[in-house]
Amino acid sequence: MMQVVPMQFKHLDDVAKIESESNIIAWSKNKLLNDFYKPYSFYFVALKNNFVCGYSSMYCKRDAHITNIIVAEKFRRIGIGSLLLQNLIDIAMQKKFDCLTLEVKISNIIAQHLYTKFGFKPIHFKKNFYLDTNEDAIVMQKYF
Repeated sequence: MMQVVPMQFKHLDDVAKIESESNIIAWSKNKLLNDFYKPYSFYFVALKNNFVCGYSSMYCKRDAHITNIIVAEKFRRIGIGSLLLQNLIDIAMQKKFDCLTLEVKISNIIAQHLYTKFGFKPIHFKKNFYLDTNEDAIVMQKYF
């Protein structure tokens, strides 16, 4: 059975591995660790039989902003991204935010479809946002 739970320190190595396998310029283990301990950061892992299959993170400061949703390659297209995203939406709503934002690569059509399915709408672009590809980002937002 798949479950989404708050990330713990013991999950850090698995999360760093998923990050490095999924991104050309990945968040380092130290960056993840430093970010994990910020009081406004929220990290979650998707577990199947205690195995980390993916993770998500979000900042809840002045606004709620998704920073990452990544699923390990061999676990993609079975609904884990949807579980992680719904969990972040639920947390943002529980914390009484009006909306939730994120950036997505203009080439990442699969992620854009996922976000659209959950009610996110494109609001503008950020030129050359992604350092690994100099690719533009689409900023998407969902109001509650």
